[in-house]
Amino acid sequence: MWLFRKDPHVKPEGPLAFRVRVRTQSGEVVELRLSKSAEISPTEEGYYVRKEIVAPRSLDRAVLEIWFDRRYRPVRKAVEGGELVPIREWGL
Repeated sequence: MWLFRKDPHVKPEGPLAFRVRVRTQSGEVVELRLSKSAEISPTEEGYYVRKEIVAPRSLDRAVLEIWFDRRYRPVRKAVEGGELVPIREWGL
C-alpha cells in the first residue's frame, strides 16, 4: 500500500481548505487560506490553484501555484518571487 507523507508546506485546515505561508523577496511572510470550493480548480489529473500574492507591508508580489492529485494531495508546488515557508517554521 502506498502511503503519502504529510506535505511540509501545505497544511490541511479541516476537510474544505488548506493553509500555506509564502515568504516574499523582502522577507515578509504572507499566510493564505485556499478553499477547495472557491480557489482550487479541477484538472484532468486532479486539482490546481494559482494565487497572486501582494504582501501588505512591503507590497512585494509573488505567484503561488500548487498541483494536487485527485485526493487533494500536493504533487507539485512553485512560487515565483518568493518561497514556501515550511510548516515546522510557522511557530517561530
